[in-house]
Amino acid sequence: MANPTIVLIHGAFADASGWSRLHAELAGDGFTIKAPPNPLRGITVADAEYTKSVIEQIEGPVLLVGHSYGGAVITAAGVADNVVGLVYIAGMAPDAGEDLATFQGQFPAPAVGPFLRPSPLPDGGAEFSIDPSGFHEAFCADLPEAEAAFMAISQRPLSGVAFTEKAPTPAWRTRPSWAVLPTADGTIHPDVHRFSYDRMGAKVTVAEGASHVVMMSRPAVVADVVREAAASTATNERSIR
Repeated sequence: MANPTIVLIHGAFADASGWSRLHAELAGDGFTIKAPPNPLRGITVADAEYTKSVIEQIEGPVLLVGHSYGGAVITAAGVADNVVGLVYIAGMAPDAGEDLATFQGQFPAPAVGPFLRPSPLPDGGAEFSIDPSGFHEAFCADLPEAEAAFMAISQRPLSGVAFTEKAPTPAWRTRPSWAVLPTADGTIHPDVHRFSYDRMGAKVTVAEGASHVVMMSRPAVVADVVREAAASTATNERSIR
């Protein structure tokens, strides 16, 4: 059986280093793993197209794993022909025509809201980051304070475009999906996850008391879900470029 290549897509206010503990959990399992940078400039404007370009250079099947806003990116990029499954780690999963701001506005506000800070961009737009004073509480409450402090000063901002652009046709309509739902997520309200994962018919693993960065605080839990998804999508029959 051919294992899929696992491609890890990080979310907003973070970078690919957030996958390091998950990578350590999976390193002995024989998987090929990639963790490319997510531009964080907008789902269809840049991020999904860049991610698709990475996917299309991979020989054979691909399992996409998306954290936070990275979930919205794999939802769009996952329509690539060689993608065989999607794993959402506290990840967004918009349907066609939805924008993230309006969609999230239907649910209780997350703890991160009062700490989001806009910064102007040269094109007249804005990008958003989390004020360091609230980063630990809202983003990674179950990590050590010192680690959270560095994450706060090294976070990568998200373009405002990402909140308002309309999502394209979602890959979860045609690919199997798995999800890890942290019940103490302060960045995306858990009710958003519950609705989204129920809508897509994902196989859900609940991480009780875990923060938004569940792949850092509970890497073994997340690794088990990724292993299950990889085993379910491994193939020696389907012809995939």
